[in-house]
Amino acid sequence: MPNPKKRTSASRRDKRRTHYTTSLPTLSKCKTTGTIHMRHRAYEVDGNLYYNGKLVIEAKAD
Repeated sequence: MPNPKKRTSASRRDKRRTHYTTSLPTLSKCKTTGTIHMRHRAYEVDGNLYYNGKLVIEAKAD
């Protein structure tokens, strides 16, 4: 009957037994600009910074 020659470390054993997977970030579509962005994050559209559908910082006009 074959037996393991060396003891399996706890970290190696636990890595094999894990079922955790990475999840995709939740995305939303802005009602104002129509762009897709991550939720609860500011996002940039044409140099302007938006958060929660509202203009936060307007781009400088050169």
